[in-house]
Amino acid sequence: MSQLSISTRKALLFVVLMGIVSLFSDMTYEGARSINGSYLAILGASGAIVGVVAGAGELIGFAIRLLSGYLSDRTRSFWTITFFGYLVNLLAVPLLALAGNWQMAALLMVLERVGKGVRVPPRDAMLSYATQRMGRGWGFGLHEALDQIGAISGPLIVAAVLYFRNGYQSGYLLLFLPALLALTTLTAARFLYPRPQDLEIRQPHLQFQGFSRTFWLYLIAAALIAAGFADFPLIAYHLQKNALASEALIPVLYAVAMAVDALAALLFGRLFDRFGLSILMLVAALSAFFAPLVFWGGLPLVLSGMALWGIGMGAQESILRAAIAGMIAPEQRGTAYGLFNMFYGIAWFLGSLLLGILYDRALPWMILFSVTAQLLAIPILASLRRLHPLPG
Repeated sequence: MSQLSISTRKALLFVVLMGIVSLFSDMTYEGARSINGSYLAILGASGAIVGVVAGAGELIGFAIRLLSGYLSDRTRSFWTITFFGYLVNLLAVPLLALAGNWQMAALLMVLERVGKGVRVPPRDAMLSYATQRMGRGWGFGLHEALDQIGAISGPLIVAAVLYFRNGYQSGYLLLFLPALLALTTLTAARFLYPRPQDLEIRQPHLQFQGFSRTFWLYLIAAALIAAGFADFPLIAYHLQKNALASEALIPVLYAVAMAVDALAALLFGRLFDRFGLSILMLVAALSAFFAPLVFWGGLPLVLSGMALWGIGMGAQESILRAAIAGMIAPEQRGTAYGLFNMFYGIAWFLGSLLLGILYDRALPWMILFSVTAQLLAIPILASLRRLHPLPG
């Protein structure tokens, strides 16, 4: 077996290990997030408090990614920062079982989001080193597919606990098991791959002179996609308010979208490696039309819209990240991923806020904004295709 083939297999194993870490971690915190709102309500929080906790957690979690990415580049301590983030992210979940009031529960929920924000940029930088050999799109797509297995199974596990009337505390405590498995797998990955940056074929070192115009334009395109993409709670609210789906069916629709997400990440990740940013343009054009199907249609159209929504999510979590690795030198990827995640998260937060306001006041304008924002990203991506025609 050639040295190149052995190196590719080592890189693939690293991606799979990190994908398993994400599988178990998503099982933990997505399981918790599926009941956090209800748990806060039981502890006496108002609807406004639930909204503030969710929004603040996401905003802080995305904002801190810039600092995390910068520190990982400056210190090269990818594993230390990643471990710290996972510890905070995962251990906050079972501790929710011990929260005696909504204030303590809210603090733990925000800490969970902060932990995720800390660990994402160094983890993505490490993945970028490994995915060079197998194809960036395929590598990030494989990671996302494994991730989504956890995102589907976690809420279903918690739903089963509640179905058998074992209570919210039992649900949170049970999620300590996948959290422990995630940390154990992460430890194994750390010992097997102490320097994941060595998995990448080294390029001639160039002095860093700031991020390129290509990168900043790419951030604008990603921000437009994020701003126009409705979060699932708004979709669930619409379905319940208009009696389009039962309470039991709404989580099933979410699970269907997550399954499409996983398949889309694999398919479009592979296509991205062959055709570059053209595939991201295609996905943006497809997923832009989830809004009229979901918010104007009956249940059959809602199901079609959720499939398009899942395609968009799968692409955003795979090829949006993969493209950055081909634009940025290895020494600056942590900072680049931190910047990307911060811009993306702020755009998602502000877009979700505007979509919610428009939903209450003028549904057609909400749908128009959602579709238009995502379609506006396409000409920007088209210009980048000429500057950066294929993934590096």
